[in-house]
Amino acid sequence: MPSATRANFAILLGLAWIIASGWLLWQFWAPTADMLTDPDDAMRLVQVRAFLAGRGWFDLFEPRVDPPAGYVTHWSRLVDAGLAGLFVLFNLFADGALAERLTRALWPLIWLLPAMAGVAAIAWRLAGREAAVIALVLATFGLPAFQHFTPGRIDHHNVQIALAVLAVAATAWSDRARWSAPAAGLLTGLALAVGLENLPYLAVCGAALLLRYVRDRDGGPALADYGFGLAASTLAAFLVNVGPDQWTRTACDAIAINWAAPVVLAGLALAVAGRTCAGAWLRCAAAGAAACGALALFIAIEPRCLGGPFAMMEVAAKATWLAEVREMEALVPFAAGAPVMGAWITAFPAGAILAALALAGSKQQCRDFGFLVASAALVVAVAATIAMAKAYSYAIWLGMPLMAALATRLFAVLGLRTAVARLAVVLALTPTALAAGAIAVAQAALDFPQTAKRADEACFRAQSYAPLARLPAGLLATHVDYGPFVLALTPHSVIAAPYHRLSAAIIAAHEIFTRPESEARVLLGERGASYVAICRHRAPARHAAGGDRGASERVSGLWDQLQAGEVFGWLEPIENEPGAVFAIYRVRAGGGS
Repeated sequence: MPSATRANFAILLGLAWIIASGWLLWQFWAPTADMLTDPDDAMRLVQVRAFLAGRGWFDLFEPRVDPPAGYVTHWSRLVDAGLAGLFVLFNLFADGALAERLTRALWPLIWLLPAMAGVAAIAWRLAGREAAVIALVLATFGLPAFQHFTPGRIDHHNVQIALAVLAVAATAWSDRARWSAPAAGLLTGLALAVGLENLPYLAVCGAALLLRYVRDRDGGPALADYGFGLAASTLAAFLVNVGPDQWTRTACDAIAINWAAPVVLAGLALAVAGRTCAGAWLRCAAAGAAACGALALFIAIEPRCLGGPFAMMEVAAKATWLAEVREMEALVPFAAGAPVMGAWITAFPAGAILAALALAGSKQQCRDFGFLVASAALVVAVAATIAMAKAYSYAIWLGMPLMAALATRLFAVLGLRTAVARLAVVLALTPTALAAGAIAVAQAALDFPQTAKRADEACFRAQSYAPLARLPAGLLATHVDYGPFVLALTPHSVIAAPYHRLSAAIIAAHEIFTRPESEARVLLGERGASYVAICRHRAPARHAAGGDRGASERVSGLWDQLQAGEVFGWLEPIENEPGAVFAIYRVRAGGGS
């Protein structure tokens, strides 16, 4: 590609990013003053603050969750380092509060740029520069895709999406650009260092390169380069994320020896195979040996992880908390409970699947490696979304290149030559337009109402925690989901937070609010709680559905009793005015026993 072409396209990419970022800042800057968007964002902020205060690189222990046991998070310190660096930069010219707000606002926008670059690169590989420009338009007007890129989102999801898209892009180009295959390997290792959520899309990249090698020995050099990059970057990811005293510890939810060892082994095996095996049968044997060897090692080290990232979580915690996390639901029940949101998140992925099918009508396209990689990644993303609604962001981002390629095909079929006509078609295919159209059609056909404002939204606003922040530090019993906000906005510790490694604490917090007052009092005493706080707008997890104990639990639980205004001698009301979001109580000395 001529340098002038690259420079001109870089300018277009920059303009598209500026437009999208500018709109997001205009729309979401104000809420960053009073909203930590999500419990994960609040918890990430707590972790970054601890790091800035001198917490060690490998020390991910949070003593204010479930004391005295504490909580060791599974999140990567790499994201903390990026956020901390951004904070230090802004703190050079802004006070701490403003520097922190700027960091929270701009971090997701920084990662929006590589995500847009990745979809453009895939589109270019599929249908040339024109498709890449169209992909930029789709991304610029991609509101449903921006959930994890809005100002305030500082958890790891935006990083993982961007790295997954870039890895797919590098893989798609690996048959044409020599640097792409090692880049795909390096990006895979970096993505594994950040988290395992995008593992399915990284697996597509490795499988694509392996199958190309099996089919055609000319794919050997690319596979070897990928293997070396994968092995080196995964080893580096392991050493950067895991302290020497934890090298033998296994984990299902983050990079650990049971993940790193098989991936490094597979990478080295692929590197050797790509350089040495020439015959078709030898290539098949080498591919099978690499895959089977890695899987066998994975099972030998920690077989429980075959059950997924939540394999080590207690069943009771899954029932009382995980089952209530809406984004973890399968798509059908999720859409049934929130039809507007269901239409919003599924319209573009469905359109992208249709685009892939339309493009597959060409035999030449079906034989194209880049198209097969992009289509496979999209299919996996859609399948993941059907199984778990939260994966929809990947489906939208990975669908953009195929929709862009289809647009170029439509230009030819419809004979569109003017820029205005072509722009009209492209705008009609954007995620925003398709989602809005799907919502309008669904509302007309099914007659369901617009999504109402969440009744419990006030429970997550920073100002709602001000009364708690004024109290002397103590251990607080509250809804599990509020735990990270309490940590970020007050000096208190909490019994639990919404993370699967806290199974026992999650169960304890649930029982405190769903058991009768006499039992809850004993449980609070055993935990040494100082305060109890309930948000008036939200019942405990599974409470409304009946919990473990049926109707009797709903009627007699501590949350119900406090919500009804009952007074107990061992609980001293602190903030219990009718207009207050939280009703706060102090556990009197000796009252919890």
